[in-house]
Amino acid sequence: MIPFDFEYHRADSIDTAVQIFSDMDKQGKNPMYYGGGTEIISMGRMANISTGAVIDIKEIAQCKVQEIQGDHLVIGAGVTLTQIRESNLFPLLAQAGARVADHTIQNKVTLGGNLCGTIIYREAILPLLLTDSEVVIAGPEGSKTFPINQLFNQRMNLNKGEFIIQIRTLKSLLSLPHIHVKRTKEDKIHYPLLTLCAMKVDGQVRAAFSGLCDYPFRSPDMESELNKSATAAEQRVDNAITKIPSPIPNNLEGSAEYRSFILRSLLISILNELEG
Repeated sequence: MIPFDFEYHRADSIDTAVQIFSDMDKQGKNPMYYGGGTEIISMGRMANISTGAVIDIKEIAQCKVQEIQGDHLVIGAGVTLTQIRESNLFPLLAQAGARVADHTIQNKVTLGGNLCGTIIYREAILPLLLTDSEVVIAGPEGSKTFPINQLFNQRMNLNKGEFIIQIRTLKSLLSLPHIHVKRTKEDKIHYPLLTLCAMKVDGQVRAAFSGLCDYPFRSPDMESELNKSATAAEQRVDNAITKIPSPIPNNLEGSAEYRSFILRSLLISILNELEG
């Protein structure tokens, strides 16, 4: 049971959602936008979040889109991970989303909800970081588009009253050589010890990680070391590991040493496969 009362509002347009947020904020309701709702429910039950109003954006037309538009694949923030997997328009994103929770939860978790969640893993963002996708957001100042690598730094940096409408990814990047690997402590439906997504773009290997730090990330410094092709793969990987941007966690999922061991093995394997 969620230990607080809240108002539920369903918005049918972007302008309506922004207006409801403004109205609820003025009333001191600490409003939250609502996609799939899985995190609001789970975190609310544990009293880790509290709100007096939720604004459901799933029925906004722009948030339900999943289609090729010109040179881009456009996916609305309200599209679920299951819908992304079933369409398979972006195979790497489909693979990453298919390993987030179980099938029942995937039917509820939306792309926007995963990207903006407070749980540290947010694995659906990894393919978007690799493809330099764009994020279309709405807020009190209207709609804007940002490169995801500009908007995301450890978390999605949205201003008060803003929410994600859509993600746009270049069509030419959707089916490039790619690899998705997730390692867990026990079964496959579990928080990751390490999730790694990699792509080969214009002859260069790109890599993004979840579980390796307390936030998902893509590191240009690590990629620079991985792509020094004149150096042996093992040495490149060892050099890249020194560029990890934050301490590797020690937690119930696994130790930092074990994560480092898994990472080194996976990176060597990925370089051999993508460069072979």
